[in-house]
Amino acid sequence: MERDPRPLLIAPSILAADYGRLADEIATVRPAVDWLHVDIMDGHFVPNLSIGPPVVASLRRHTDLLLDCHLMVTDPARWLEPLKEAGADGVSFHVELGNPTEVLGRIRAMGFMTGLVVDGPTPIGAAEPYLDLIDLLLVMTIKAGFGGQALMPETLTKVERANRIRGQRALDFRLEVDGGINADTAATAARAGADVLVSGTGIFGQRDPLAAARDLRRSALA
Repeated sequence: MERDPRPLLIAPSILAADYGRLADEIATVRPAVDWLHVDIMDGHFVPNLSIGPPVVASLRRHTDLLLDCHLMVTDPARWLEPLKEAGADGVSFHVELGNPTEVLGRIRAMGFMTGLVVDGPTPIGAAEPYLDLIDLLLVMTIKAGFGGQALMPETLTKVERANRIRGQRALDFRLEVDGGINADTAATAARAGADVLVSGTGIFGQRDPLAAARDLRRSALA
């Protein structure tokens, strides 16, 4: 598939970082990345529990990177005001919760980059009616909830489909992938049409996270 003309962006996921030295971890990779991906889980929508707005506020004090918040929660609307106060830049939530139109409108009205997420097992058709309402479509290339999983190759057909729709409808949303993205899988994801690559263990789980981020970008652009 022809590569999308948008610049490729790398977004390390702090889910795989050492939370005890989070500011240092982020500063280490800053020269080689574009966004910071922040997974917020409530222990209900997914069985895992992660961070909340106070950590986002701490991140904001220590980095100028765009904070791309992925809400894996049952009630995304209740998180919007706290995340706005914390300094988040983007908010994405799951289409599996039902018709997202109202919450998408609230997210946009608050000035966030507005995102929708399609989980690994969910057909891309669930998101198709709403693609003209978003700035970002996140296609999970795993089942959401835990880091360190291997990319599910079948999910890339959804990325390809979303990329085709984007071109056919002249839409301008970013197409993000998350799950099992590393130097070995980045090129495949980019060829499918992804232009934002989220990587947790593929960057922070490596011995040299800065080199890993650079290798990931190099691989994706090859």
